[in-house]
Amino acid sequence: KDRYKYLIDMGKQLQQLDDSYQTEENRIHGCQSQVWIHIEEKDGRLFMQARSDAAIVSGLIALLLKIYNGRTPQEVATAPLEFLGKIGLLQQLSPNRSTGLYHMIKRIQAEGQKRC
Repeated sequence: KDRYKYLIDMGKQLQQLDDSYQTEENRIHGCQSQVWIHIEEKDGRLFMQARSDAAIVSGLIALLLKIYNGRTPQEVATAPLEFLGKIGLLQQLSPNRSTGLYHMIKRIQAEGQKRC
């Protein structure tokens, strides 16, 4: 319960994604909630903004942005994700949320790979 509260609080701090970026191209498929991630490259680093219509998913997005934002495409493409299991997050999520998290990570890493 405390982890969910923490995620919800993190999600509330997400920078709002401009409506113009809420496109089909930026939408994450495979998530039960509506999720959009916009990724820009500046000075060899990737910067992301995202939005979801669900509080806990917004928190998961905020967590991912803390990990990936400002990193090089190579770092984004190859970032190890074992910490998700180590902190017990995956065990706390429903199967649908775990699947959605997987799809968000895969999209972010694929964008990094494309720009390597």
